[in-house]
Amino acid sequence: MTDKIEKNLAKFGKKELLVVESLLHKIEEGELSGLNLVKLKGYSDIFRARKGKIRIIFQQREDEIKVLAIERRSEKTYRDF
Repeated sequence: MTDKIEKNLAKFGKKELLVVESLLHKIEEGELSGLNLVKLKGYSDIFRARKGKIRIIFQQREDEIKVLAIERRSEKTYRDF
């Protein structure tokens, strides 16, 4: 994980970290049916998974998944994508 993701994870509480862990596990396993997933506008391979105020933005290319951001929803969440 990048430094930015690790820095954001340090701000989360225990309950939020459990939610993040659960979301990441589902994304890794390909269990996308129960997730609130949206493809980001202007991109064919970047998606957003949402649970409450937590957002996980990831890129999916063939069988490879790359996590780009894990953040709480704010005005800046989608600015870099």
